[in-house]
Amino acid sequence: MRALTVQPGQRHSLQVRQLPTPSPVGGEMLVRGLAMGVCGTDREIANGQYGWAPPGRDWHILGHESLGRVEQAPPDSGFSAGDLVAGVVRRPDPVPCGACRHGEFDMCRNGRYTERGIKELDGYGAQAWCVEPGYAVRLQPHLERVGVLMEPTSVVAKAWEQVERVGARSWFAPRRVLVTGAGPIGLLAALLATQRGLQVHVLDRVSGGPKPQLVQDLDATYHVEDAEQVIEKVCPDVIIEATGASGLVFASITGTAAYGVVCLTGVSPAGRRVTVDAGTFNRDIVLQNDAVVGSVNANLRHYRQAADALAKADMTWLERLITRRVPLERAKEAFQQQPDDIKVVIDLQT
Repeated sequence: MRALTVQPGQRHSLQVRQLPTPSPVGGEMLVRGLAMGVCGTDREIANGQYGWAPPGRDWHILGHESLGRVEQAPPDSGFSAGDLVAGVVRRPDPVPCGACRHGEFDMCRNGRYTERGIKELDGYGAQAWCVEPGYAVRLQPHLERVGVLMEPTSVVAKAWEQVERVGARSWFAPRRVLVTGAGPIGLLAALLATQRGLQVHVLDRVSGGPKPQLVQDLDATYHVEDAEQVIEKVCPDVIIEATGASGLVFASITGTAAYGVVCLTGVSPAGRRVTVDAGTFNRDIVLQNDAVVGSVNANLRHYRQAADALAKADMTWLERLITRRVPLERAKEAFQQQPDDIKVVIDLQT
């Protein structure tokens, strides 16, 4: 089989290798890989900035955004040959910490978790892969063209769950949400907001390309004006921050209506400094009962929520999120960003 591999910590190491087809062990399923999504984390790993190879090797198979079709499954697994599935990224640490012990491995407290395609485990960027049935989620058959969006949708499903749990500390009936950033996470956050019946606003720097129309087709409002002006005008009850831009993060934290919730999903680069009025910052949060929560990764429950959200979504809208499909043999092209890219997907069978 062919697989997309990389040597973490080494630039220009991305390559398509010929590897033996894996054999299931310990009750695993054998899955034929259909597609792999490419995100910023994959690009960081390919650039030598991130990632850890499995112990005893200096390379690993890349890919944490997965889609495949079951070829072999144990009789008692709950899966059958032909099922469309996505694999969960994270695995609990071997100790385990309290969160991992309770199935909340996305909230691991000691950092000893592992992750497919990122940290010490081979990923899903191969023409065949194995996965434990307990770390796979079935998708509806009609999602074959878009099911590779499962992992980013699971991240968004967790973010919304976090917002709703934090809000539920008291009466909570949000009406307006502002999503900052119209990349895959931002657009999927907007999709799940519309599925909740909220009035949705999306802020991005780009005025052309496919993003404005995708937002409008959700019956949402697209903004390109100054962030502070948009936040003041919208006065959102909830902000999902999906850029990691430091200035926008701080504007969001102090920009909600009273008793607002801000969920940070973007990761800010280190070393960039912004000036903040700490007194006003603290005063606003305390006097308005605001809350700020960070959210990353997802557990099995969030993947199932994501599968439900995708099944309810408009298929043509989801297909338009995937702006490029690249064959595995030309996988390096998927890592070269183009102006109108939203989600780039590698077709593992071509």
